[in-house]
Amino acid sequence: MTTTVRITWDSASARRAERQFLADPAGSGTPVAEVVGAMAGAHAQVLSAAEVSVGMRTAGLTRADVRTALWDDRSLIKTYGPRGTLHLLPAAELPLWSAALTAVPTGPSPFPPDVRLTEEQAGQIMTAIGDALDGRCLTLDELTEEIVARTGPWAGDRVVEAFQDLWPRWRQVMHRAGWAGTLCFGPNRGRKATYTRPPRAEPVPDALGTFVRRYLHAYGPATPRHFAKWLAAPPGWATTLFGELAAAGRIEEVDFEGTPAWVAAGDTDFPDGPPRGVRLLPYFDAYVIAGQPRERLFPGAAYRRALAGGQAGNYPVLLVDGVAAGVWHQRRRGRRTTVTVEPLVRLTARQERELGEQAERVGEVLEATAELVVGDVTVGPHA
Repeated sequence: MTTTVRITWDSASARRAERQFLADPAGSGTPVAEVVGAMAGAHAQVLSAAEVSVGMRTAGLTRADVRTALWDDRSLIKTYGPRGTLHLLPAAELPLWSAALTAVPTGPSPFPPDVRLTEEQAGQIMTAIGDALDGRCLTLDELTEEIVARTGPWAGDRVVEAFQDLWPRWRQVMHRAGWAGTLCFGPNRGRKATYTRPPRAEPVPDALGTFVRRYLHAYGPATPRHFAKWLAAPPGWATTLFGELAAAGRIEEVDFEGTPAWVAAGDTDFPDGPPRGVRLLPYFDAYVIAGQPRERLFPGAAYRRALAGGQAGNYPVLLVDGVAAGVWHQRRRGRRTTVTVEPLVRLTARQERELGEQAERVGEVLEATAELVVGDVTVGPHA
């Protein structure tokens, strides 16, 4: 049922920024996992970008603190998250993520028929991965050998085309093993990544309902289409799920800039907005990946300059008052890093000072001395 609650873009942006520690960084000593949880995961395809994502939201935190949480106290887990991409997730929340992600319907296989796995074969591989990694850290080659020994030579056939190479057939379901909680990353062994099995999790009741409410807490108001895009899920499935949760009174409909959207039931308090301040966000930061509608988050010239074919995250983003207003790039040389920022709007004197502080903070997170350069960013997306 549509309510009379009307929410503007400015107020939605302000609340998202507050809840993700972008309005005010979390205090020094805040657990890293708490910050990552507020973001609904930190994209970690490039680990240094994840370190900057978390560091820009936490006072005094450096990349060493993120690595301590990941490899020493294990309060973070690096594994496959939304869209089958690598994420940092709070270890305590892994059971919820696994239960929710494995409930998302999978689409048709993108691979040719002679390359695909049957569901029976996929199940064999998933079991083999869990058994091989239980209590061990293995490199990719070692894991491949273990899987082949437990299933058969077919699992190791190099038939999957990827990055001008051929991967073993079993790699098709590597992300699904991460979703199922049978695989995550372990500490590097030299220059090689390793994989291990996270602690076994108990079933989570009402996982999807809790998961949707957590998403809406961070990024609402949102539509089923927004949720499906963030998760790479079928839109029709997301629409049905939202309908079921609404009927159960778990979420409620609001008017978001004239469009029906959803928030967690009872979660209708929003600041006046908009958010204020300048922020530098790295590649694939959670705020820009999940923030919708995209044309409002990337207004005017930012839609053309800061997106790659409409996809957010390929460029690090300069945020001004909660919206994308430029791109940036950092190049490290030894203990120094050059932060080049290309604004798409004229900055006030106050905003210029804040930009300098943000560039300095990027350097602190990366344990380097930063030099700010304001000018054209000449590298392409995801460079």
